[in-house]
Amino acid sequence: MAAERGTRLSGMSSPPSRVQVRDAVPADYDDIARITVSSYVAAGHMDSPDHPYLRQIAQVARRHEATPVWVAEREGRVVGSVTLARHGNPYADIARGNELEFRMLVVDPGLQRSGAGRALVEAVIGHARALEGVDTVCLTTGTTWEAAQSLYRALGFQRAPERDWYVPGTDILLFVFELPLEEDPRGGDAGPGAGTN
Repeated sequence: MAAERGTRLSGMSSPPSRVQVRDAVPADYDDIARITVSSYVAAGHMDSPDHPYLRQIAQVARRHEATPVWVAEREGRVVGSVTLARHGNPYADIARGNELEFRMLVVDPGLQRSGAGRALVEAVIGHARALEGVDTVCLTTGTTWEAAQSLYRALGFQRAPERDWYVPGTDILLFVFELPLEEDPRGGDAGPGAGTN
């Protein structure tokens, strides 16, 4: 059925080269898990796909039951994913009551610089602007993950070093970035269904 194949929520007439952001469906879970694990390993964040943290975040169905998971799709293929969480959600690490946090932003290692990462972050920002009580988007990222940090800075995020955060039970320090939201000059919600080239 169409929903099981991951039908786009809007923008169905967009050119095939565009990246389309939409809600994940169960048919996407294997792709999300594969891309997530391969992204972390390819970037050197983890040594092995069998790392306990990677086994945990590869459980996409469990994650999606608890919080929104979106995918970036190009030419009918899932090429990236992101997870959203509000304060109090089990997948929120740092979100305060006025914030939307996004986590596990990943793009297929073979399709870096495809626009998928930017499309996902822009969709998160647009969605956050439409949420009542949310005035900031926040995230954590690795201290050496320079490509990701460059993307966040390019989209207006700034370091919040006073909020830098250690992963519980480890000595892994993550940088915190924040984006205070302003009125969107374009108007509307750039959530799932938004596309970019």
